[in-house]
Amino acid sequence: MARTNPFEFLQQVRTEVSKVTWPTRRETIITTIMVVVMSIIAALFFLGVDWVLGTVVQLILGIRFF
Repeated sequence: MARTNPFEFLQQVRTEVSKVTWPTRRETIITTIMVVVMSIIAALFFLGVDWVLGTVVQLILGIRFF
């Protein structure tokens, strides 16, 4: 593999970065809000599943922790 000198490497990096389509501020905010909302929904879902499975296991084993 051919070695590239640092100056040429930086030119290549700059060329590649200029090809990137950067998100707008609005797109970034909307995406962030969507991630937070989906994280909350997932957390509530797993909280519910954990509670249901815990209750089922307690009923099967006849154990009460609270």
